[in-house]
Amino acid sequence: MDLYTGTPWWLLKNRLGEIGHPLGQDVRSFATVIGGGITGALVANELRRGGIECIVIDKRSAGTGSTAASTALLQYEIDVPLHKLTGLVGEYDAAEAYKSCLRSIDDLERTFREARVDCAFTRVPSLFYASSRHDKALINREYRIRKKHGLPADLLDRGEIYRRFGISSPAALLNYASARIDAYEAASGLLARNIRQGLPVYTHTEVTGIKKRGDAFFLRTACGHTIETHYVIVAAGFEAGPFMPSKLMRLTSTFAVISEPVSRENLWDGDALIWETAQPYLYIRTVDTGDGRARIIVGGEDEPYNSAAARKFLLPKKAETLEKKFRQLMPHVPFKTEFRWGGTFSTTRDGLPLIGPWGGEDNLLYALGYGGNGITFSMIAAQVIAGIISGDPDKRQELFSPARRSLRK
Repeated sequence: MDLYTGTPWWLLKNRLGEIGHPLGQDVRSFATVIGGGITGALVANELRRGGIECIVIDKRSAGTGSTAASTALLQYEIDVPLHKLTGLVGEYDAAEAYKSCLRSIDDLERTFREARVDCAFTRVPSLFYASSRHDKALINREYRIRKKHGLPADLLDRGEIYRRFGISSPAALLNYASARIDAYEAASGLLARNIRQGLPVYTHTEVTGIKKRGDAFFLRTACGHTIETHYVIVAAGFEAGPFMPSKLMRLTSTFAVISEPVSRENLWDGDALIWETAQPYLYIRTVDTGDGRARIIVGGEDEPYNSAAARKFLLPKKAETLEKKFRQLMPHVPFKTEFRWGGTFSTTRDGLPLIGPWGGEDNLLYALGYGGNGITFSMIAAQVIAGIISGDPDKRQELFSPARRSLRK
């Protein structure tokens, strides 16, 4: 599957290193992680922290799948607002999902700090604004339920929103618990660190079949080699379909542009992540350039299908639309698109990830952080799966289980 079209910024910004090498022989491992992007890197890191032997395989170079196209906003907020999520999973579970994402941002910061991975992890505020006057009621409902459950949120009125962010909106929620990263550097840095400590990473190694015999799985690769393993962890992101017993996600296409560098004096308060109530939503973040300037990433314009040909055809128009929407939102900020890309995106019915066993195979585990909160979900998945394998159950396993009732039609 072609996961992106155009030129993702992270592949331009970072020098691509050779992380790992193709599998050249039959191997055995206690656990095998399928996927060498940010999710697979976090899972492998957490397994090794727990003393669990594992290997990582990926059909591409590590980190060059959907991770390379990620805009890498780290928020506790989920695509489905909390007050709406309560109707899908119940109020207690909805609040726990939000609280889990809030904790995972701290856990991500700790993980990268301990591993000494420089992935530009930066704490920034997050602004969730009403796209129209009709959505002011939505913002107010969301504020009340977040405060009820002790989640960080300040309610801003029209005047303060405009004064601090230059945006005309009747209401918004602001929190100071968000962050941003360079997703490619995060994934490649974690893998490189663990490779130095003995983790085998096999790139350009595609799994073409899985068979179960006794207590072991046997993975067949495109080059004819076999991996014998006790646990399989599917962290293949949007390409996980062939490993799933049924389809629980909806693949769509999303688009992003990044500006030429602009002076920091043109930016808004705190370099906040910005997103809106409209669906599909527009979202905005910045990227430091290290010279007193920054680039601006604008994303959105989702389409309800996943086709590389369609993305390629639509990309110029979508990029133009994203730049136009940004200019309308912040006419005082200079913006000229320098690079643009479109990518595969996936969501579930309730906006939550798929984590843990599914389909009766207790040793076949899923780490699929679908939704706009993919990286924070991936941190949760790494911890839950490490707990399952080590025999230390995590209460979040049931909440994010692929077998949960909220995914049933």
